[in-house]
Amino acid sequence: MYLIVTRSFPPELGGMQSLMWGLSRELSKNFMIKVFADYVENHKDFDEQTSFSIERVGGIKLLRKYRKAQLINEFIKENKIDGIIADHWKSLELIKSNKKKYCLIHSKEINHPKGTNLNKRVLNVLNNVEKVIANSQFTKNLAIECGVNQDKIIVINPGIDPTEELNKKSLDKVESLLKIKTPRLITVSRFDKRKNHEKVVMALRNLKQIYPDIVYICVGYGDEEENIKKLVKELDLEEQVMFFSDISNDLKNALVAKSNIFAMPSIIHKKSVEGFGIAYVEAAQYGIPSIGGKDGGAADAIEHEKTGLICDGNNLDDIYSSINSMLENKKYLEYGKGAKDNVSKFYWSNIIEEYKKILGN
Repeated sequence: MYLIVTRSFPPELGGMQSLMWGLSRELSKNFMIKVFADYVENHKDFDEQTSFSIERVGGIKLLRKYRKAQLINEFIKENKIDGIIADHWKSLELIKSNKKKYCLIHSKEINHPKGTNLNKRVLNVLNNVEKVIANSQFTKNLAIECGVNQDKIIVINPGIDPTEELNKKSLDKVESLLKIKTPRLITVSRFDKRKNHEKVVMALRNLKQIYPDIVYICVGYGDEEENIKKLVKELDLEEQVMFFSDISNDLKNALVAKSNIFAMPSIIHKKSVEGFGIAYVEAAQYGIPSIGGKDGGAADAIEHEKTGLICDGNNLDDIYSSINSMLENKKYLEYGKGAKDNVSKFYWSNIIEEYKKILGN
């Protein structure tokens, strides 16, 4: 039996939640699994439908990690377990056991200056586990720089589920919303400094001269939303930029499928960095190529000049020329085909094989 210890789990939405759900579900097909997850409202209906046991831990955040660790430590004493898999180094910090431990790392949560108290805490956990599972080559390199023992680190990219057939109603709705707007750029993410929406908007100002009907679709919400909207207004791009927040999954997927380029040239902002970028892979399923930033793990998700382009997210000219070169002669069609042909390596059915190798099955 393996314990999965996570602070992020459905029915809550998000990239980490999807990752830990996919991993738990796939592992449960090969091993006995028990998940210790944080309490989420309306979890009962979700939990009842899973094929494995989920124990939810509630209470105020500060005390929750102690309570959770206590429950896990007691469970380990009373049951035969083979190992513990955690979503975050903090999830393992208070677990007292000599059982094999495996910790996933994503990048920004380990990105602390060497020698600081947080850095020491990270190393104390990660240098005492069986394996550290990095979500990209970038995250592995970052961990080594931070002082994690290189021999312990293995790179396993996050997995995705094969896409379901798109809903015709949603596809028709997208066409009626976008009408003649083309070419179409899209970003699906939080409005966060590191996602770099503002540079795409700034590039749009010049692209509009060549492509008067161009549109940039922004799906998401977040702290930077008002700043981006203000910039759109200042640059007189209200006809070219469309914002969507609380929309259905069907409509979100249809918007991606009906776009030409997924644009998210991420940057490093303070300690915040894109460890991988599952959104690029999700776009690839619909034959949509991506533009990602060189700072972060995008290069694991995008093969440069095959499934999209990697550019310097801090350089506006580079973002502009990357978008323009993909639009010229409809190069995005070739990259989009490459993206779709390449995407199956990220399917959970393939990714889980990498986990089985390190867990010994």
